[in-house]
Amino acid sequence: MKHRRTFKRRVAMAGAGAAALMAAGVTFQTANASDETPRHTVKKLTATGAEKLASDLQSTLGDNAAGAYYDSESEELVVNVMNETAAQSVRKAGGKPRIVKNTLAELSAVRSALSGETTVPGTAWTTDPVTNKVVVTADRTVEGDAWAKLEKAVRAFGQKALLKKSAGEFKPLVAGGDAILSGSARCSLGFNVVKGGAPHFITAGHCGKAGSQWADSKGGALGTTAVSTFPGNDFALVKYDDGVEHPSEVNLYNGSTQPIAQAGEAIVGMAVQRSGSTTEVHDGKVSALDATVNYGNGDVVNGLIQTTVCAEPGDSGGSLFTGDTAIGLTSGGSGNCTAGGETFFQPVPAALKALEAEIG
Repeated sequence: MKHRRTFKRRVAMAGAGAAALMAAGVTFQTANASDETPRHTVKKLTATGAEKLASDLQSTLGDNAAGAYYDSESEELVVNVMNETAAQSVRKAGGKPRIVKNTLAELSAVRSALSGETTVPGTAWTTDPVTNKVVVTADRTVEGDAWAKLEKAVRAFGQKALLKKSAGEFKPLVAGGDAILSGSARCSLGFNVVKGGAPHFITAGHCGKAGSQWADSKGGALGTTAVSTFPGNDFALVKYDDGVEHPSEVNLYNGSTQPIAQAGEAIVGMAVQRSGSTTEVHDGKVSALDATVNYGNGDVVNGLIQTTVCAEPGDSGGSLFTGDTAIGLTSGGSGNCTAGGETFFQPVPAALKALEAEIG
């Protein structure tokens, strides 16, 4: 019997407008310093096109690049640079340069120091290109001495670090119920993939260990977990029992599906969708990359995508996508789809590379 697994996801846009940039204390450099300065047009880009340009510029600029993000309102790539020479290179490539104070190396050092000093459950660390700072986010469980410890540690780095408070609680989003089932745990299928010519699907690693048996919401056998990685990373590979190829698409929960043709990298500001078995499809934006999240009990996960998309228990493992491109697997977060909150995702390209699998 052919099992049809689909996935859902809806996305939000991150448009950092001029007012937000002014609040962050930064301004764009002009491209016409004199009449002899060549004028260059800022390219209108899709989010995936912006990610590709950002990657290319990072390779070209090296240490003079300090992060980038996609302004979805203007459809432009904003690139942080350290000097006017690098800014000219960005303009020639079609990006919009912004000269900032903090280098990526400096922020990386701050982040390493903070993660070493503040190993507090319920916290997350990211390098934020919009503020050009390391942002530490603490959930509602961090209070008293733990909060004071965080405040002191962040304050010591001055304008290189920022502390925020989340109204929810960071936790892996797994719960009992239906959808894809493994024992008493309910999660959501992420994306159908192929490994060694055989059909598999990927989901969150915290949903079950290698050898876990999976069933669909009606109790029909689906497959067996071949690989599961958590903590550190948060992904798992499940081999279908029926050996039948399953559709590469995401359930939009409106009677239709979104075909998935490829995997891609996220960029800050990218509009995305999330599809999960508890709350179905929701929209949001990518707010940070390479996030480290401490879920407590020693469960620390690195390299996650932080978003404004809501999620709830049971959505774990579900699809984060933009158009026909697979972006992430739901890992965990805070809040819910009534009050909102942050949700973190395991990047799909990294999971596919580690698993030696591919979309489709």
